[in-house]
Amino acid sequence: MSSRALVVGASGQVGHRLAVELGDGALRAGRVQQISAQQTKDWVHIDLAGLAHDPEQAEIIIDSHELSAVYCVGGATDVERCEAERDWAMDTNCYGPSALAKAARHVPFIYFSTEYVFDGRNGPYEEDSETNPLSIYGRSKLCGEQSILSAHPKPLIVRTTVVFGHDPFQRNFLYSLRRLLTAGQTMRVPADQVSTPTYNRDLAAATIELVNRGQGGIFHVCGPELLSRYEFALVAASILGLDDSLVTAVPTSKLGQRAPRPLAAGLKTAKLRRTLPQTHMRSNADAILDWISREHVESVA
Repeated sequence: MSSRALVVGASGQVGHRLAVELGDGALRAGRVQQISAQQTKDWVHIDLAGLAHDPEQAEIIIDSHELSAVYCVGGATDVERCEAERDWAMDTNCYGPSALAKAARHVPFIYFSTEYVFDGRNGPYEEDSETNPLSIYGRSKLCGEQSILSAHPKPLIVRTTVVFGHDPFQRNFLYSLRRLLTAGQTMRVPADQVSTPTYNRDLAAATIELVNRGQGGIFHVCGPELLSRYEFALVAASILGLDDSLVTAVPTSKLGQRAPRPLAAGLKTAKLRRTLPQTHMRSNADAILDWISREHVESVA
């Protein structure tokens, strides 16, 4: 039996992209409700929150497959739900992944994290910048980072942010923007949340290359441009040929969100560029154009 890379959270946009890039070398994993329509030999059931309470299952899962690496992409990404359900967030983003990392200690383990580990007061941030998460989501991801760094001898922690591109379930920002503006509806977008949007194809390719190079530790992998969510929406609307007057700039405080967001955030990628000088993280405009050119083919694939 040849070894394969386990992609936990393969139904999401980043996990899906990783699985596509890995091709036949990918073993997809997710919760039952995510994979019931495509239960094949290439899918296994993993519930990260469940592993938090039954870590022996993590050992069984890892021992049942000959693995070359484990990409832990899945997690609790609903920031508002995390704020309301702290235990679920911690189980899914910290304790479950760390149990899996401990079980997979003999193969590369990759954990995807976020800029939300920072408070957004003086970004963009480097890998060794001081962390200070404002939300339960950010705290759970930081807990995940720290626990995995203790549980695994050489994990790779990939922090990223504002990921866009092809999504099998059309759930990311670009799809929401396109749906609303195409229907002639306005979209309220925060003008004070500044970050570094990331094309999921580039994120997946760079992560796989880091693994192939045997890298460990914390890496920031994101796009090269620092801009607000509102500015990003205007760029996307223009390229999509949509009416950008329907995009309304608002302060985060007016959105009625329960979880606090880091405002002046974003991630610096000097370490990534030094390590992978040939890797190109595309500009937002180039990435959106590439997404448009591929969208029909990828949607029916």
